Amino acid sequence: MAVQTVATTSDSTVDLGPAAALSCRECGHRVPLGPVFACEECFGPLEIAYDFSGYDTEELRRRIEAGPANIWRYAPLLPVPADVADKPNINPGWTKLVKADNLARELGVTGGLYVKDDSGNPTHSFKDRVVAQALEAARAFGFTTLSCSSTGNLAGAVGAAAARAGFRSCVFIPHDLEQGKVVMAAVYGGELVGIEGNYDDVNRFCSELIGDPAGEGWGFVNVNLRPYYAEGSKTLAYEICEQLGWRLPDQIVVPIASGSQLTKIDKGLQELIRLGLVEDKPYTIFGAQAEGCSPVSTAFKAGHDVVRPQKPDTIAKSLAIGNPADGPYVLDIARRTGGAVEDVTDPEIVDAIKLLARTEGIFAETAGGVTVGVTRKLLKEGVLDPAKTTVVLNTGDGLKTLDAVAGTGLTATIRPTLDSFREAGLA
Repeated sequence: MAVQTVATTSDSTVDLGPAAALSCRECGHRVPLGPVFACEECFGPLEIAYDFSGYDTEELRRRIEAGPANIWRYAPLLPVPADVADKPNINPGWTKLVKADNLARELGVTGGLYVKDDSGNPTHSFKDRVVAQALEAARAFGFTTLSCSSTGNLAGAVGAAAARAGFRSCVFIPHDLEQGKVVMAAVYGGELVGIEGNYDDVNRFCSELIGDPAGEGWGFVNVNLRPYYAEGSKTLAYEICEQLGWRLPDQIVVPIASGSQLTKIDKGLQELIRLGLVEDKPYTIFGAQAEGCSPVSTAFKAGHDVVRPQKPDTIAKSLAIGNPADGPYVLDIARRTGGAVEDVTDPEIVDAIKLLARTEGIFAETAGGVTVGVTRKLLKEGVLDPAKTTVVLNTGDGLKTLDAVAGTGLTATIRPTLDSFREAGLA
């Protein structure tokens, strides 16, 4: 196995496993590992560069399979110390990959349809993956407060992870989030601050706070810790392939908010190929947005390389990022893999939530309704191949977005008699 890399930052020496440096996605400039997120040469985004040299494929596979039933089974491929599983963390991951045969029949998919159901994470969304990863970076760099800008799910994940690890937390959200997400973020005892405006306004504020003395000692998981945070999404790709018997899916449908999840899933698939853990074969990635916040979909359909910001107006608030940071990279991946980026209306989202619940017993958040709705739309348009193995992501629990399905309720109200039961047509 490869030797653990110890990287030197301006503050201290930290152990982040195989992570070797931060590399600019635009110009390739490298800097030492540290709590920075933008390239000093071109202002492009930084991401983790690894040293995977010396890994033996079969030994690595055995080590992964013998690992814990959470994301730390993939510790050799993540920027974390070797003893990460022994540290207090919420330990998300290894969620169910559901073979969705009923939904497949409904949609006409014959090649195998799966739902990667991340609602089973500790705070019931995929955000637990990225926060768990960011927490380890915060620990390594000596931060004492964990923070974020959030559309809801991330706020809850940060609150829970900070509570578990003994960190202070202070998170910032748009003032008009769904009440369920507000309660779930607040219950962990950290500070929860509503900002008048949408998510893009919240994110701008957090970026300013980082540069202010008031933000000293704060680790913003999706700002100054973003390169580490984003790596947590790779574990979705790792799990899907391992759960498929170390096979790549032919097609995968991913919701788009900032676009980071989709880009890191692609990165994870590429790493598995490079390490020899899966057979190298073509795969296709599709992005899914709500019509009321579809800047990437709009750019894809117009053939543009630049994503023009939009003002969000959709029930899918967890995806309501009008200026997605990774939008251009999503376009590149969709085009490189032969995929597409599509969107669906709010009524189509609600219908898709009910369809998934009715066919597979999975109650998805609005983001899950977006991916199922887009999958159905792409199948009808002949863009998605029904004869290929397809994985659809559900990234959160429907109990967080109950307002989206308001009005769903009793089939009938009857007297406690058999006659009343029959009169209601239920016999």
